[in-house]
Amino acid sequence: MTRHTLSVLVENKPGVLTRAAALFARRSFNINSLAVGPTEHEGISRMTVVVDVDDLPLEQVTKQLNKLINVIKIVELEPDASVQRELMLVKVKADLSTRTHVLQVVDLFRAHVVDVGTEAVTIEATGAPDKLTALLAALEPFGVREIVKSGTVGIGRGARSITDRAFERAVRPA
Repeated sequence: MTRHTLSVLVENKPGVLTRAAALFARRSFNINSLAVGPTEHEGISRMTVVVDVDDLPLEQVTKQLNKLINVIKIVELEPDASVQRELMLVKVKADLSTRTHVLQVVDLFRAHVVDVGTEAVTIEATGAPDKLTALLAALEPFGVREIVKSGTVGIGRGARSITDRAFERAVRPA
């Protein structure tokens, strides 16, 4: 099985996310990451779905996803032709004796401290999943108390936009 990242443009309507996720569930595919948000066009949202699956079953699900009435366009984001990032908030034990060391790790990974308490700091980091995993490994000796991660978001490299032509098709009168 290989990891695939799909960028799915959908009409911003109730139930679209449920129907799309149900397609993956019916095929017994585990969604590793799911992020949904608005695009530059009002009424259109982008779902970024990350799944581990073989190529042929993914193609079948993509075809079924395309048949959903509110799905406008589906593009697989290839790792070398796209930029993909996650956001992570991590709370780490950091008393007076360890705080300086924790802050050095934060600087090394170009992360940011967003909250400081007497016994812990909360760190915000953005990057590729490998970078966030490495940051967690570096913070582990200090005591990770809590982790929150967003889903992966991604966009194709270069000037082309998948939303331009898709938007024109979506708003064109029938």
